[in-house]
Amino acid sequence: MKVYGDMMSGNCLKVRYVADHLGLAYDWIPVDIMKGESRTPDYLARFPAGQVPGVAFDDGRTLAQSNAIIRYLARGSVLLPDDAWLQAKIDEWLFWEQYNHEPTIAVCRFHMRYRGEPAETRDPKKVAGGEAALDRMERHLTTAAWFVGDAVSIADVALFAYTQFADEGGFDLSGRPAIRAWLTRCGDALPTSATVAGVA
Repeated sequence: MKVYGDMMSGNCLKVRYVADHLGLAYDWIPVDIMKGESRTPDYLARFPAGQVPGVAFDDGRTLAQSNAIIRYLARGSVLLPDDAWLQAKIDEWLFWEQYNHEPTIAVCRFHMRYRGEPAETRDPKKVAGGEAALDRMERHLTTAAWFVGDAVSIADVALFAYTQFADEGGFDLSGRPAIRAWLTRCGDALPTSATVAGVA
């Protein structure tokens, strides 16, 4: 398969982490979103939403949306348990990540890392939303090692992808020890390509 993505994007890194963890063969096709490469006619013909990541399989099928991709890749593996209830709880976190976590943590990071703007100019609503998302994660991880079950799953992969870069969006993890410990566990459990930013 071919994975179209930007290595700076947490959403794209999710796909890389899962594929590497499961030993899946793929070709990485770089897409520079800042240069508009996800908006070219050729790219839009494959992925009409014009977003990264996108995956093109050898049989001609294509799939977009990071959490849909990792859920498909992880089927039948340790990253997606067979138990229906555990899968539903994983989906609960995947939906929350895209609705509450990514639109705040990742957007603030984009503002600072991609656009080079100072933290003081971030959208206050995005900042408040990001702090609330991190607080919820901290509360959960105070009593659990992983987000679902007793081992790393795609729920952890999805949340790890941007949480590891939270500081690049102006968020301080120093007062969130449970998140920091979880980030280290994720870094240990996932392939060596999963580097944990800002965690000693």
